[in-house]
Amino acid sequence: MPRSLAALAALALISPPAVAQTVPPADPARLSADVRTLASPDFGGRAPGTPGERKTLDWLVARFKALGLAPAGPDGQFLQQVPLIHTRVAADATMRVGDITLAQGKEIAVTTVRAAARIAVSDSPMVFVGYGVRAPEARWDDLKGMDLRGKTLVFLVNDPDFEASAGDDAKGRFGDRRMTYYGRWTYKFEEAARQGAAAALIIHDTAGAGYPWSTVNASNGENYDIVRGADDPRVPLQGWIEHDAADRLFAEAGLDLAALRVKARSASFRPVPMGKTFSADAAVTVDRIVSANVLAKIPGKSRPDESVLFAAHWDAYGEGPPDASGRTLRPGANDDALGTAGVVELARLFKAGPAPDRSLVFALWTGEERGLLGSEYYATHPTMPLATTAANLTLDILQTAGAAKDVVLVGPGQSTLDPLLSEAARAQRRTITPETFSERGLFYRADHFSTVRRGVPALLLMALGGAPDLARGGRAAGQKWLDDYMACYHKTCDSWDAGWDLRGAAMDVDLFHAIGTRLARPGIWPRWSAGSEFAATRERSAAERK
Repeated sequence: MPRSLAALAALALISPPAVAQTVPPADPARLSADVRTLASPDFGGRAPGTPGERKTLDWLVARFKALGLAPAGPDGQFLQQVPLIHTRVAADATMRVGDITLAQGKEIAVTTVRAAARIAVSDSPMVFVGYGVRAPEARWDDLKGMDLRGKTLVFLVNDPDFEASAGDDAKGRFGDRRMTYYGRWTYKFEEAARQGAAAALIIHDTAGAGYPWSTVNASNGENYDIVRGADDPRVPLQGWIEHDAADRLFAEAGLDLAALRVKARSASFRPVPMGKTFSADAAVTVDRIVSANVLAKIPGKSRPDESVLFAAHWDAYGEGPPDASGRTLRPGANDDALGTAGVVELARLFKAGPAPDRSLVFALWTGEERGLLGSEYYATHPTMPLATTAANLTLDILQTAGAAKDVVLVGPGQSTLDPLLSEAARAQRRTITPETFSERGLFYRADHFSTVRRGVPALLLMALGGAPDLARGGRAAGQKWLDDYMACYHKTCDSWDAGWDLRGAAMDVDLFHAIGTRLARPGIWPRWSAGSEFAATRERSAAERK
């Protein structure tokens, strides 16, 4: 699929003209006021299953009602109930490879999303499956049809071409160092489940994963998932093996992991039985939580069953361990109270304008911080048909340092939405900058991805994609803002600040208003780029789009 700036520019040439602003622009003061409320102590950090959740939901529903929006949830309600499970593997869980005992949190970190009081894996044969990728559009299959039922699958993180050199079959097959969905740990665990595996373990590498072992280990044996039907089983035990521990285990099995990494970059790679077995015995605590998505809409006047989705997540991390100052509240002001405020502002702007032909849906998800769970539940229980959802436009972390001369695009070249963004940015006299950290797979790590994997084209505005080119101070000032924000990411200091300059965030909201205005018209159906891992899924529902 096209990934270069040249390809992006070529796409822009075929895009329609930008839409003129017909209502006043987004208001930075409104954004700030909403974030100040959502990130206040009264909302308790907005964690699902807490008193702060109830206050958050009531406040958001009241805002949508006050704007005159209609409910878009089931049975004419603004709330879509989202049943969740919360699991914790006991700290004394025992795990062995052959006669070698592995220490949870030190050499291995496992969790489960099965609602079972105990998980037992007994002498499951271990199989190294390379990157574990089955990608027909890339003519790649690491599994080669091997029967992997009941096995423990051991994966490499990221894509086959992440470390590829010239001459390797994988070189350029998956976008070089740009991570695709096949590189994400979520894909690997899902593939293991499809194969009927007993357990799935990924070898941790900081470069390939995009985060250190301490981040993996921070789960402390906990996991969350939506409640799923019996026809959608998850792998019983899933997790990671620490890098050095993996080297030792492979050496104990008489295998050279370094050499196998090279072989895994060949299209002819076949799974390698390791000659070792994996066993585990773990008590599991299972709690059930019912959370909720907030769903509102402006019904379409001529094509009400066609829609455009605008979304963010309302949840944050609630209370946590005290920081150096004794603070425990993690208010999630930027992540993602600001995105939530942006969606509410979009609803206000669209309601002030002419009635759209297509329905405009404004979704505020629960459980993003626990694994994109609210959006995943919607994607499996949509209240508007996904086949006729033209696009998903998601806000998740916007910069707070003022007007910017560019827009950082996460996942450039994925779809024909890119030229629409380019045109809208050009109307603001801004340019497009592709994300800096494409190897981290940010496009696959936000809520839009739940509908993306069901074929819906999407745009994600996320300030973590790279330093903005600020109107005051340029890229250097943008990098300082990004560094300062990352020091507060998911921490108590992600709090509302009266000194924020939200003119840039408001401009991003205006971008989505301009794009959404175009998409609200019938007959415009964004498409995935050729070779996209999601193009085939979308194509299967082509007959439903007129």
